[in-house]
Amino acid sequence: MINAVGREIPQEILDATGKKVYEGAYAYDNYEYTKAAPTVHAVCDPKRSKLVENIHEALVKCGIRDGMTLSFHHHFREGDYVVNMVMEEIHNMGIKDITICASSLGKAHDPIVPYIEDGTIVGIQSSGVRGKIGEAISTGKLRDLAIMRSHGGRVRAIESGEVHIDIAFIGAPTCDEYGNMRAVGGKSDCGVLSYAMVDAEYADKVVAITDCLVPFPNIPASISMVHVDYVCVVDEIGNPAKIATGAAKPTTDVRKLMMAEYCTQFVIHTPYFKEGFSYQTGAGGASIASAISLGKIMEERGIHMGLGLGGITTPLSDLLAKGLIRKIVDTQDFDLGAIESIKNNPNHIEISASEYANPFNKGAYVNKLDFVILASLEVDVNFNCNVVVGSDGVITGAQGGHPDTAAGAKCTIVIAPLLQGRIPAICTNVTTVTTPGETVDVVITDYGIAINPRRQDLIECMKGVNLPFCTIEELRDKAYAMTGEPDPVQFGDRIVGIIEGRDGTIMDVVREIKPYEFK
Repeated sequence: MINAVGREIPQEILDATGKKVYEGAYAYDNYEYTKAAPTVHAVCDPKRSKLVENIHEALVKCGIRDGMTLSFHHHFREGDYVVNMVMEEIHNMGIKDITICASSLGKAHDPIVPYIEDGTIVGIQSSGVRGKIGEAISTGKLRDLAIMRSHGGRVRAIESGEVHIDIAFIGAPTCDEYGNMRAVGGKSDCGVLSYAMVDAEYADKVVAITDCLVPFPNIPASISMVHVDYVCVVDEIGNPAKIATGAAKPTTDVRKLMMAEYCTQFVIHTPYFKEGFSYQTGAGGASIASAISLGKIMEERGIHMGLGLGGITTPLSDLLAKGLIRKIVDTQDFDLGAIESIKNNPNHIEISASEYANPFNKGAYVNKLDFVILASLEVDVNFNCNVVVGSDGVITGAQGGHPDTAAGAKCTIVIAPLLQGRIPAICTNVTTVTTPGETVDVVITDYGIAINPRRQDLIECMKGVNLPFCTIEELRDKAYAMTGEPDPVQFGDRIVGIIEGRDGTIMDVVREIKPYEFK
């Protein structure tokens, strides 16, 4: 079947998953369902301890067995140790057929690839994967379909019961003996535990893993003791040098600075740039530079941001400290400055991933965005974006909140260089669709700016603005004139993964790459 972004979804995939094809960004508005519920084992005896000696004991007490689904969060990013230590113990116990449902997986988790190859791990469900796990999936080593969901889509899948988590493992910078977890106050602070909140609430068993046991009660808790079955103390849950590598800095790349300036000028000439506007940006160099330059104009004009949202960096935290932002609501901290901000500023507030982006609740924060500034590996002439699959066909990125914020914001801006190395970033058809073009309003490159023809209102308000506007086709043609039109990736027949729309429908499929394509 052909879906709403023009991708053919094989019937056998629809039959195997029980899913429908993607029908549009807002096709499920007002959808009605009953939330799932976990199995809870009551703790009535006050003498019963939740502390366990080690991960092995936690696994035994949780009833680990073949075929379970285990969940993890990624607030420690490339400094995470929790996934590897848990999966190593499971492998040593001879447990097989495990599905990992993680908010994201990165290069830090390369050591679990042998467990994919030997059948310890047979399924991966994640926002995305990087490093050797992506290579393993793309070359057909994972037995089951990999499922890629946005942050909002993951929460939706868990809350609706589509995904049932048997055991959730939550790395906690601080935890008390009864399971109250906080993201600050330890030696491995990560700022927030937003992505793990749904796991704690909906998993049958929840194990808090900490390297800093603190006196009871550890409050105010990010995740409460009422959701926690066991507490395991280990030497280290992560490498702080890789969790928070210091303050993110604006780029010095002239090309990126130019795109950042284009972005700022576009934003301030829209009707949405006014007192109390809401804004989200990423952690890339151009995005950070744009946030800084926007802050200067806000200060000059006396305009305040009402809400800063999403993954937070030092520049946004600095604007909060200056009083130029009234509130920041936070689902992930990308640097030390952001972590320090949420520790110390009462207007910097932790929220759950469901509050952030779940399309199947009664209203998420992304729906209140005026602007979101995003990046993309590829954008095609229909404004579809690809943020997961590289130009070589290997899974190398993550959806994150990209589709969620694009669908929610009044003005979605994608910043991408015309060429990624020698590969056109603006093309006729993206390798894989992860964010539908109907939710993307503007594409800013170093060679020009294209506004989606759907947004005639934005086209109208940019008349007379001194920016290099052109069509998306003209950008594509410029890219091809420089490099030639690239040959399409040669995929095999086997489908190794699916890209879900945030509503759980199938946006696209990911096929196994042919051996000679893999480098």
